[in-house]
Amino acid sequence: MNYAIIAAGEGSRLAQEGVNEPKPLVKVQNEYLIDRLIRVFMDNDAEKITIICNNLTTKVSQHLLKLEEDGLNGRPVPLNFIVKTTPSSMHSFFELSKLLDEKPFVMTTVDTIFKAEEFKEYISDFRECINSGYDGLMGVTDYIDDEKPLYVGTDNELNVTGFFDKNENGCKYISGGIYGLNAKSLDTLNDCMERGESRMRNFQRGLIRDGRKLKAFSFSKVMDIDHAEDIVKAEQFLGQYAQVLK
Repeated sequence: MNYAIIAAGEGSRLAQEGVNEPKPLVKVQNEYLIDRLIRVFMDNDAEKITIICNNLTTKVSQHLLKLEEDGLNGRPVPLNFIVKTTPSSMHSFFELSKLLDEKPFVMTTVDTIFKAEEFKEYISDFRECINSGYDGLMGVTDYIDDEKPLYVGTDNELNVTGFFDKNENGCKYISGGIYGLNAKSLDTLNDCMERGESRMRNFQRGLIRDGRKLKAFSFSKVMDIDHAEDIVKAEQFLGQYAQVLK
C-alpha cells in the first residue's frame, strides 16, 4: 500500500496562538503528528510513504532525514520526501503526484486525527473498492467541528454524489481529509492544475466532474489541528479512545 502526507502548510493560526513548533512536529499524546501518521501507515502495510513539507523551516526536513536514516523507534520507514513551499494543498498534492507510482494510494494532511482501528477498516474497504471498479474511497465523518467544512453528498449505498461548500442538500457527512484513490485520479489533478484551480475541495469536485466512481467510508470522528485548542481536543479524543481499547 502506498501512502502520501501533505505537510507543507505554514500552521500560521497555531503560531499566532503561541504554538511555536511547525504543525508536523506538534505533539498529541507525546507523539509528533507526522510520526503518528507514519506509525499508523506502517501498521497498515506501507510499501512507500511520500511526504511534502515546506522550506520555511528546516526542523521538519531534518526530522524526516533522521527517520529516513534511523527509522521510527528503530523501525525502518520506506520514506520518500520533498521540501517545497506551495500556494495550496492541491499544489502540494501535485508535487507529491510526481513521486507516486501507478498504484492506488491513500493520502492525508498531516494534522488529520482519527481512530487507528477505524483506519484499518478503511484500508480493507479501500482495497475492496478498488478491486470492485471504484476510483476511490473518501474518508468522511458526521462529526462537524470545522470553520469551513466540505459537505459530501451520498446515496443510500454511500456512493459519493457531490462535494459542497454549503449544506443545501441535506448532506450527512463532511470530508475527513482522507483520500484513497487510484492512479486515474491524477489525470483529474493535472486537469485541475491546467484550469488554474487550487484547494483540495476543487480537486474533489473535479473527480465528480470527470465521472470518477467514488464511495464514502464513515469514520466516527475525524479532527484537524488548526488551533491551539484543537490539540487539547485531540488529546481528549485519543485518550478516551485508548481507555476504550484497554
